[in-house]
Amino acid sequence: MKYVLSEQNNSVLKLTIDRVAQKNAINAQMYGFLADELERANADEQIHSVLISAAGDIFTAGNDLQDFLNPPKGDELPAVRFLYALAKSDKPLVAAVNGPAIGIGLTLLLHCDIAICADSASFVAPFAKLGLVPEAASSLLLPRIVGRSMANDILLSGRTLNAQEALQCGLVSRVVDLKDLAKEAQALVETLANMPQQAMGKSKALINRDARQEILDKMQQEFIDFDAQLASDEFKRAVAPLLKPKTA
Repeated sequence: MKYVLSEQNNSVLKLTIDRVAQKNAINAQMYGFLADELERANADEQIHSVLISAAGDIFTAGNDLQDFLNPPKGDELPAVRFLYALAKSDKPLVAAVNGPAIGIGLTLLLHCDIAICADSASFVAPFAKLGLVPEAASSLLLPRIVGRSMANDILLSGRTLNAQEALQCGLVSRVVDLKDLAKEAQALVETLANMPQQAMGKSKALINRDARQEILDKMQQEFIDFDAQLASDEFKRAVAPLLKPKTA
C-alpha cells in the first residue's frame, strides 16, 4: 500500500506509516490497509508480534481532516475497523513513537501492549479543541492508565505531553534517544515474538479478558457521539481555520 509499508520478517510483522509529506495523517485507505494487516496477523499462526512505527520525524498528525469533512460511505468505516482490529488483537502489539503523536496517534497507543518513544516525541489529543469527543475507548482507557486528573487534562484541555511526561504517567514504558528507537523497538518486538507463544497468548488474554467487551462497548458509544459532532456546526467552525489555504 502506498502510504503504509508492511514487512514480515520471520514471526514479526512491521507496519510503518509513510505519508511524510502529509505529516503521516491517516486517511481511509490507510485505515483499511492497517485493519486488513492487523486482522491477517491475528489469524496467522506464523506471526507472533506486531510493530507499529512511522517514517520521517512525526508519528502521525492524526486523522486526515478531509476524511472528517467527507467521510467514506459504507456500513463499517475503515477507521472503525482499524480500532476494532487493535482492540481485538490477540498478538502482542508494540508501538514505536518517533515524534508528535496527535489524535489517533495517541489513542492507538492505549491498545498496544507496550509503547516506547523517542525523546523527541510528544502527545496530544485535540478532540475537544476540534469540537469532537474522545475516540478509541480513550474516555475509558486513558483514566485507567494515566489517572483521572491527567486524563481530564489531556482530553479536555488538549494539552501536549512531552516524552518524559508520557513516561511518568504510564502512557509509554520507556524513552530512548531517537537514533536508538528503531533498534530498541525491533529488539523488543523480536523478544516478544520469541517468547513461548502459548504462555504469551494466555498472559495477554488474562490481562485483557475482563476489559475487552467493556472497551468495545465504549468504542461504540464514542462512535455515536463522534459522528454527531462531525455533523455539528461546532466542528465546522473549529476546523475551518485549519483548512484555509496557506499564503506565502
